[in-house]
Amino acid sequence: MEELLQYIQANIQYAHYIIFGALLLAGFNIPVSEDAMLFISAILASQNPEFLVHLFLAVYLGAYFSDLICYSLGRLLGPKLFEIRFFANMVSQERIDKISAYYHQYGVVTLILGRFIPFGVRNALFLTAGLGKMQFIKFALSDWLACTISTVVFFTLYYHYGESVIDYIKQGNMIFFAIALIFLGVFWYRKKQAA
Repeated sequence: MEELLQYIQANIQYAHYIIFGALLLAGFNIPVSEDAMLFISAILASQNPEFLVHLFLAVYLGAYFSDLICYSLGRLLGPKLFEIRFFANMVSQERIDKISAYYHQYGVVTLILGRFIPFGVRNALFLTAGLGKMQFIKFALSDWLACTISTVVFFTLYYHYGESVIDYIKQGNMIFFAIALIFLGVFWYRKKQAA
């Protein structure tokens, strides 16, 4: 990540284009880390305040449009998506059904919580929303809210506290992930008891 940061810093006048473009690639499930782009944008903005607005808008809009691309892949291609080798092992039908049930039961909360879980969970959520035929307007508005919350929170933390906050974020993500697993376990247990 250090090399990427140095490259972008050397080309600071184009940084917002590079970050925006990289995030759009993430929408096609190219392994580009939204978290890394947020971190790089905020660090560059703190070092180059004249580019603050450009960098924030690049990472914010890039993350949001990336989500819409991923949703659209699921929505437009549907199950045919899994005939493409690249996507074949990404999400099972059982997982699609589970996530769709979460969308129906918890709606916006699913997206808000899902945006804070790293390691490819985000794209699986967005792809599943498309595969589950969630209404585009509902997805777009819900994700807009979720993306706004997560982007503003992380960009602000990284901008003000830089690298020192990374360890806390990693620990927080693990704690958040553990809480999410407990929540899902309780939900599954209650569902089994009701059946």
